[in-house]
Amino acid sequence: MNILLIGGTAFLGRHIAAHAISRHHALTLFNRGLRNPTLFPEARHLRGDRNESLAALAGMKFDAVIDTCGYTPAQMRKAAAALGDDVPQYLFISSISAYSARPPRVAYDENTPLLVGDAGYGEEKARAEEAIRAAYQDRVTIVRPGLIVGPHDPTGRFAYWPQRFASSIHRRVLAPGRPLRPVQWIDVRDLAEWIVHCVEHGTQGQYNAITPHDAHTMQDLLSACAANASQESFTHWIDDATLLEENVAPWTELPLWIPENDADAGGLMLARADRAVAAGLRFRSVSTTVYDTLEWLNTLPVDAGARGLAKTLKPDRESELLRKYVLNDASQQ
Repeated sequence: MNILLIGGTAFLGRHIAAHAISRHHALTLFNRGLRNPTLFPEARHLRGDRNESLAALAGMKFDAVIDTCGYTPAQMRKAAAALGDDVPQYLFISSISAYSARPPRVAYDENTPLLVGDAGYGEEKARAEEAIRAAYQDRVTIVRPGLIVGPHDPTGRFAYWPQRFASSIHRRVLAPGRPLRPVQWIDVRDLAEWIVHCVEHGTQGQYNAITPHDAHTMQDLLSACAANASQESFTHWIDDATLLEENVAPWTELPLWIPENDADAGGLMLARADRAVAAGLRFRSVSTTVYDTLEWLNTLPVDAGARGLAKTLKPDRESELLRKYVLNDASQQ
């Protein structure tokens, strides 16, 4: 197939490109060339800023377009104008953040209403979906991932946990919330492989691209991180209410933690993935994702900023909370 990939080669785009090339597709990359510009010499590289001009795409024809970096309806309208109507399939990477509500303890699927307005990331993604559907109608595939994780993740969100258990700073780990709380993510390689599968098979429609909402708990994840570490560790759970009272920032300081009773986002990690699974989405094991993420992290500088961990819970603060609510004696650390 002749595939156009709009976006960079930093994370998801990097894995999509690698898999498409391994499948012997003719790949064209359109991006600004700011990150990893020498990757994928097998592909055709077109340079441009989608916010300014997509003139480099004028007159070109593709069997499928994969768009990893569209955020606004204006960007989508510009892409459609540059590519014209002769696009058999346009696969757009949106987000589960586009949904209007994720109330506590309620699983949601692709029929859940989208956000209204254009005031934030989720709203913009929802409007971008509408814009590209207006251009290409039933030739559009909307992929809504949750948290994307794995090698080359620049955010440090998932990576915090395998690195925390591997750290030699101290072996007592603060675990947030309820051990059996459901958690969701998608390994970037599983997502990339499925995206290429979708364009190979002409798969259209709307899909939540995420592990099933009843597949993994926070305890499953932390147990895999502990098993992967070379040293023994001790996990100590602190409940949602206590962490909120201590002003610990959900999701940021303790990644994958959102208080289960949060009225707006308590059910964020309860997205149903049945439709994507039926369309061929498959998942690596938790232990594989944990192991491979840590192996990649170990190739980076130890600096927290380089590993995307600058905003996560600092070791001194973690120790303070453990002493206050679990250990009750600093000598036990």
